[in-house]
Amino acid sequence: MNVKRTIEDCIRILTPSKRTSAEESKRYKGERGENRERGREVNVMASSAASPSGSAGWTQLRQQARTLETQTENLFHTYAQFSSSANIPPKPTDEERETESNIEELLSKRESVISHLTRLLDSEAALTSSALKQNNLSLLREKLASHRRDLSRLRGSLHQARDRANLLTNVRSDIDQYRANNPEAAEAEYMLNERNRIDHSHDMADSVLSQAYAVNDNFVLQRETLASINRRITLAASQVPGINTLMSRISAKKRRDGIIMGCFIAACFVVFWWFT
Repeated sequence: MNVKRTIEDCIRILTPSKRTSAEESKRYKGERGENRERGREVNVMASSAASPSGSAGWTQLRQQARTLETQTENLFHTYAQFSSSANIPPKPTDEERETESNIEELLSKRESVISHLTRLLDSEAALTSSALKQNNLSLLREKLASHRRDLSRLRGSLHQARDRANLLTNVRSDIDQYRANNPEAAEAEYMLNERNRIDHSHDMADSVLSQAYAVNDNFVLQRETLASINRRITLAASQVPGINTLMSRISAKKRRDGIIMGCFIAACFVVFWWFT
């Protein structure tokens, strides 16, 4: 009897534990199902939010590319001033190196942004991707290629300007060194320079004299012209009958008017002197 009771107690003890394990397995399966449903809901929400996030990402990247373009153009303006300066240093300065490195860094950033835009545009469907986005992307690529060409052109012009400046500096230094090592040659060159200055003064004097001779010739020509006009007038007066008599009468009238005016002025002066 004791053995039977013991067996029955054991069976009672084991039976609730089996029920408990079965309940736990059922509850675990239910939780896994709920997690799966939640994961599906999250995926649906992510897929539904993918289109607005893509549009926002496109706008943000395009705005970033525009900002980088503006910064690149400002740095190009600064970089171009190095080649147009009057005194170009023989070696690139720290500011020049920094500006060039900043331009290259901006170009690489723009290329990376354009790559992201390309991948974003390729990820969209053919029907949903608009032609405006493709045009914007092509314009960004063309602008990047143009800026790369501008960088190469400015770098080449800067190198050429520096080479010319270094060449002139080397030539001047060689001349100065030659003069310092050869004082006799320097004295001879000084005498040659003085001779050139004297010759230049002689040339200026000859130019002034030639101008004076030209003015004198012009005066002689004008005198001959006036003499010719006088001869023609005299010849015409001699050929016209009665013109000499007319001219003499005009001259006599002028003399008579002068005499009358002189007598009147003298009489006025005598009267004024008499009464004073």
